Amino acid sequence: MFGLLRPCAHGAQKYGIDAAEWRTQLCGLCLGLRDGHGQLARITTNKDALVLSMLTEAQSGSVVRATAAPCPLRGMRRASVAAADSPGVQLATTASLLLAAGKIRDHVGDGDAAALARGPLTKAATRWAEDGRVSATRIGLDVEPLVAALGVQTSLERAAKNPAAVHNSSNTIPFLPDTLAASAHWRSAMASTADPLTMLTAPTQLCASAFFAHTAVLAGRPENVEALREAGWQFGRIAHLADAVTDYDDDVAQDRFNPLAATGTTMSTAYELLRQSNSSLRSAIAAAELSRVPTVRWMLLDPLASVLRRLGSGIGTFVAHSCSVRGTVDLPHGHARRTGQRPPTRRPGIGESLALILGAYCTGYACCADHTRPCTGERKEAWIKNCDCDGSCGDCGSCGNCCECECCDCDCDCGC
Repeated sequence: MFGLLRPCAHGAQKYGIDAAEWRTQLCGLCLGLRDGHGQLARITTNKDALVLSMLTEAQSGSVVRATAAPCPLRGMRRASVAAADSPGVQLATTASLLLAAGKIRDHVGDGDAAALARGPLTKAATRWAEDGRVSATRIGLDVEPLVAALGVQTSLERAAKNPAAVHNSSNTIPFLPDTLAASAHWRSAMASTADPLTMLTAPTQLCASAFFAHTAVLAGRPENVEALREAGWQFGRIAHLADAVTDYDDDVAQDRFNPLAATGTTMSTAYELLRQSNSSLRSAIAAAELSRVPTVRWMLLDPLASVLRRLGSGIGTFVAHSCSVRGTVDLPHGHARRTGQRPPTRRPGIGESLALILGAYCTGYACCADHTRPCTGERKEAWIKNCDCDGSCGDCGSCGNCCECECCDCDCDCGC
């Protein structure tokens, strides 16, 4: 399962949302991939793509649900899920297929796949890319500009290995459809004066902006297209840079391409770019007319704030969450993060451990229900409840009442 975003169950409580809503969207996407493209396509499920289904619903005001049959990942329980044939799920399906195809091709191109696996992986990527085109046709989305953008990404990465060639790579960039070349964001990113890192993140940004904008088309809300296009453009940069920051050490150690290393961008600069994009995304979301604002905050804005906190903490710039104060602070002494585990009462015997393994893990029950760990006897929260928060994610601290307003565009990174 791919993706950056993971909503927190504590945040759902804060907004009065049923935490099962995330699973409702996830299962709908998974079933949409199965019904439209076969069982194997389910492994392309992308958590970030769920935002597309959610945004479509948040604009249309209509929610279509279906009852799904028992599934191992739900502990063999039935569930109400987003309808697999709904426009939002179809858009999320398209995004999942195209993104998975691109990711696999990147891995093969970087030499991360074993020699014997490259053929089958390339074949699967080709099939998913074609399935993505078919799915896009059903909902009126032109994905050829996005496919062209992925080709540009490859060319830019090759050119970036020689820093002097980044601004002289026009001959290596394939022809772009008019709809892509006409994008103001794209023209700015590809200008000769553009920063090399801006060039490298532009293809991802363009794809995300097209998907976000199309949610407004599917919902019949053309007035939201530009606002959501901007939100998607910023989301694309966050996704690209967050991946680059997370993988930096491994990429350098294994001599793989990393946009930060290739352009000499420092971690502090990358974090500042992430923070700027997060603020711009919030402003863009605030400009759109959405009917389910709490759900948008819970599934999109809050998880992005969590990503920034985690990355900032990792590079030593833990940001104080305040609308009026911004600075770098240390984690309080003795501050402990939640582990999702509770102390054991007793260690299970061999027979009981086997029963727990077969009943909780092999059936998928552990994914959606609290359970006992078979080896230690610890009570562990369901996987669906896991989050990166420290137990205080429902509290905005010194942000005052900004979490109660409807604007969503304050520059505080507090998850409000």
